[in-house]
Amino acid sequence: MSIKILVLVFSALIISARPELIADHHLSTRISPFPSESSSNSPFIPPLPPFTAQSPAIASTSFTRVPALFVFGDSSVDCGTNNFLGTLARADRLPYGRDFDTHQPTGRFCNGRIPVDFLANRLGLPFVPSYLGQNGTIDKMFQGVNYASAGAGIILSSGSELGQRVSFAMQIEQFVDTFQQMILSIGEKASNRLVSNSVFYISIGVNDYIHFYIRNMSNVQNLYSPWLFNQFLASNMRQELKTLYNVKVRKMVVMGLPPIGCAPYYLWKYKSQNGECAEEVNSMIMESNFVMRYTVDQLNHELPNASIIYCDVFQSAMDILKNHQLYGFDEPTEACCGLGRYKGWLPCISPEMACSDATGHLWWDQFHPTDAVNAILADNIWNGRHVDMCYPTNLETMLHA
Repeated sequence: MSIKILVLVFSALIISARPELIADHHLSTRISPFPSESSSNSPFIPPLPPFTAQSPAIASTSFTRVPALFVFGDSSVDCGTNNFLGTLARADRLPYGRDFDTHQPTGRFCNGRIPVDFLANRLGLPFVPSYLGQNGTIDKMFQGVNYASAGAGIILSSGSELGQRVSFAMQIEQFVDTFQQMILSIGEKASNRLVSNSVFYISIGVNDYIHFYIRNMSNVQNLYSPWLFNQFLASNMRQELKTLYNVKVRKMVVMGLPPIGCAPYYLWKYKSQNGECAEEVNSMIMESNFVMRYTVDQLNHELPNASIIYCDVFQSAMDILKNHQLYGFDEPTEACCGLGRYKGWLPCISPEMACSDATGHLWWDQFHPTDAVNAILADNIWNGRHVDMCYPTNLETMLHA
């Protein structure tokens, strides 16, 4: 093993050093998620064929009344924010991005496109650029900005052991600053119209479990049961969504949390014998999704003219896992890139760690899906092509309302 690989492995050991999950007796009574509204008896609809490299501005459907797409979140939608930060959570080197349109790493934690890339295509918009990657001119922000940062959480300190990251609250502050710049540039009336007609996509919260609750930061497990912790997160999310509403945001997509108990890291961590998911982890995620969906429903009734949809990523991801062969995947448990059983021991830090073809894999690395899975998720968000995972409706229907 070369010195270069040794250095990379030691770096990976720092990143992957995570404490054991809390014991079962610390978990409160489990709440089942909302019943699946996808029909298991319905005929299966095969995924769309893979996207070919093309101009992202060429879309299958164009909505002239959707001027921009604004993105907030963590590594699930980071498109390059962390390239500008001092952090171990980086995706700025190959093999990340090898199957992207440019075949180069961009900061996306994937082999190719992330969900918002596919949705931008649907909306007739270009790929949304990173806020920190902008040159400071407001002109290039009128079609959207991506504020997402890998490692970020709803809680300010979530992910702090990885280094710098932009928390959810800080991302909201960055958008407010962008909005103020818009007002100075095109006036208040035009800015209000642009923002109120734009789509705001929010995907955050999983790091509050991986890097905060499970690590028992600030002795949180003794202060909050998982159920109370979920309510705490939802309360914070409520306040941030209301902040967006107060600056004229009306169309929001709030993503639920994925089944990280099925991710290669936890399969390795809990010594899964045949790819069984870590149910202790997934139980907390299902509870969180239950509370977050209820919170979104409350806000829709509370905020006049608000159109907020909640998309249950857990539901969609579990359908893909259960029916992976029908979706065209032959490897549902092992990541394409990493080391150890299920490729879950060490993260993806070198091209030599990656499989030659990721198309048959659900997982790209320890925690992130491949772009093929992202395309399916985007289909479901858009119009429920495979699973009706968004409530009270999907994005396409919301925009037509």
